[in-house]
Amino acid sequence: MATFLYRLGRGAFRRRRFVALAWVALLLLAGFGAASAATPTSSSFSIPGTEAQRAFDLMEQRFPGQRADGATARVVFKAPAGQKITDAGPKAEIEKTVKELRDGSDQVASVADPYQAKATSQDGSTAYASVSYKVSAMELTDDTREALEDAATAAQKSGLTVEIGGDALTVMPETGSGEIIGVGVAAVVLVITFGSLVAAGLPLLTALIGVGIGVSSITALANVLDLGSTTSTLAMMIGLAVGIDYALFIVSRYRAELAEGRDREEAAGRAAGTAGSAVVFAGLTVVIALVGLAVVNIPMLTKMGFAAAGTVVIAVLVALTLVPAMLGFAGKRVLPAGSKSKLFGKGRPEGTEAKPNGGTRWARFVLRRPVMVLLAGVIGLGVIAVPASKLEMGLPDEGSQPVSTTQRRAYDLLSEGFGPGFNGPLLMIVDGKDLRNGQDIDQAVDEVVGTVKKLDGVVAVIPGQPNKEGDTSTVTVIAKDRPSSEKTETLVHDIREVRAEIKKDTGAEVLVSGQTAMNIDFSQKMNDALLPYLALVVGLAFLLLMLVFRSVLVPLKAALGFLLSVVAALGAVVAVFQWGWLGSLFGVEQTGPIMSMMPIFMVGVVFGLAMDYEVFLVTRMREAYVHGERPGQAIVTGFQHGARVVTAAAVIMIAVFAGFIGSSEQMVKMIGFGLAVAVFFDAFVVRMAIVPAVLALLGHRAWWLPRWLDKAMPNVDVEGEGLRKHLGGDEDAGSGNDPDGERELVNA
Repeated sequence: MATFLYRLGRGAFRRRRFVALAWVALLLLAGFGAASAATPTSSSFSIPGTEAQRAFDLMEQRFPGQRADGATARVVFKAPAGQKITDAGPKAEIEKTVKELRDGSDQVASVADPYQAKATSQDGSTAYASVSYKVSAMELTDDTREALEDAATAAQKSGLTVEIGGDALTVMPETGSGEIIGVGVAAVVLVITFGSLVAAGLPLLTALIGVGIGVSSITALANVLDLGSTTSTLAMMIGLAVGIDYALFIVSRYRAELAEGRDREEAAGRAAGTAGSAVVFAGLTVVIALVGLAVVNIPMLTKMGFAAAGTVVIAVLVALTLVPAMLGFAGKRVLPAGSKSKLFGKGRPEGTEAKPNGGTRWARFVLRRPVMVLLAGVIGLGVIAVPASKLEMGLPDEGSQPVSTTQRRAYDLLSEGFGPGFNGPLLMIVDGKDLRNGQDIDQAVDEVVGTVKKLDGVVAVIPGQPNKEGDTSTVTVIAKDRPSSEKTETLVHDIREVRAEIKKDTGAEVLVSGQTAMNIDFSQKMNDALLPYLALVVGLAFLLLMLVFRSVLVPLKAALGFLLSVVAALGAVVAVFQWGWLGSLFGVEQTGPIMSMMPIFMVGVVFGLAMDYEVFLVTRMREAYVHGERPGQAIVTGFQHGARVVTAAAVIMIAVFAGFIGSSEQMVKMIGFGLAVAVFFDAFVVRMAIVPAVLALLGHRAWWLPRWLDKAMPNVDVEGEGLRKHLGGDEDAGSGNDPDGERELVNA
């Protein structure tokens, strides 16, 4: 592989104009596709194999005029102080508003008058009108949304407090200036690392081109593939982080080759052949983790994983082709200004010993006290991981929105006037096709209502109207607690347990659905898929790392260290988003359960990113070891040449992820925080402390591999041994032991 990548790098350098034009053309083509693509008409969310999904499908089949996933809005009215909602003035204004809502758009299916539907609070202070639409929230036109908002605004002028809840006003999440700040931090880190504006700008430029192609392609295909709004956000988040990192390692190795006195084309080829091999395998681990999300069997998550994986593949291709081409344009301007450079030993005279850098000093410290460092790292992460034992999972509701939004204010008004459960009613579908004993659907519904009313945690049970055929009806259940609470989840399970008795008495099949039940089923499915997904991803990556390191214990240590960092990151997420610790610092206005996809998502994304650092750092140790250095010295060599660059890469990735904490969307905020702390724990605690401590304790045994397995496995040549043989005798500067530290090859 190293030889192929060497030729690819040299070819890209030599034909840099053609390569650069090809990538720019791809960017323009993807941008044109995104600009000319139709706005996505829908973004369906389905969970195959769950009861809530079967209920949605049955409702669409039995009630053709209604859509189970149709948009809804709750227009909540609160009377002025000293008045009641039933007074003549407020009542006339609300009835006028209801008429405006009905006439506001042909997408409106129905509007329930709060006085006819008895949707007024007991104290007379609050009422709400339920608006149902014929289409999903993503299909609502701007005119329809404006008509909804205009009706509410007109009612506010009369002195009423009017807020709008539901998904009808759902818009793309705003991430603010967070990403710009993240890129800005990355730029500063790159300038400090390289000491050159050109070298610092090159990884940023190439990463932005790669992300631009990836995100534009997703936007262009969003309508065809039914991609959700968070798909492009995830692809941007991961693509930007790995794109900068992969380019950083190639540029760093290129500078090291120039420092060895090689010409620019040869340096570009060697950078692609050595650091490029690590980039390929690091990218493969990320792709495996993201594509593996398909085992969860939730279409939305599968599409997110494949889209992000595609962006990572683009980042790898950019690093292997566009980066060498851009290095050709940059010339020697990628080197630091002046003759002195921290990265290359401050211009020391040839033959003198290199002054130990920070990575070297830290590695020697770990070698002197491996047990202390190992215990400190493991115990520290273990303590941070403790909150993860209290993890409660669910999907965020409108109560987690910022208080500045009308959805959150409507949520609070409903909770105050009617109780938290009104924000997430349960929808029961009563299938009466197989009724027994001559009963009709109304009798079956009465049986359902009477049974469910007796359950704990039920505030109200409201029968609906049967369909035209008279074989199916609906029942709405209002829970006592808020939709995302554990007690509401218990109520859903209780209803599903008593339906066997209902079927025995009437023959009616009862299915529980609604957004709240859908969230509960989604969380359960994510829980069930976690262990199989973990086994698949870790197992495949373990085999891949065995090929890279030709060792059994090194991949095992890498996997266990990753699990420790992920559990610690989950502990931090629980502490902030579930318990509210430091919540105000991160803009968490409402605590609640952790997003149910968070554990699987963090396992997938963080595992891939964690293996980046493992590959980049330990590959350099492996190279030193196979060329004759003792295990301890190989660790020092790996840190001497790799720690600075890996540190810069981790800081960049943390900055990019942390930039998404400023999002107004709770899900995006939680993902950004979780990934940022996970990368911090994994890069600086696991890879920089625990890994060298374990390797120091294992010694030669760290690189043990059974002979039969060594013969059976193909040699992927990450160390570039095949490349050295291909290049022939011009390897004196880049092989063998180097006690004087003159060899400056930075195998990232």
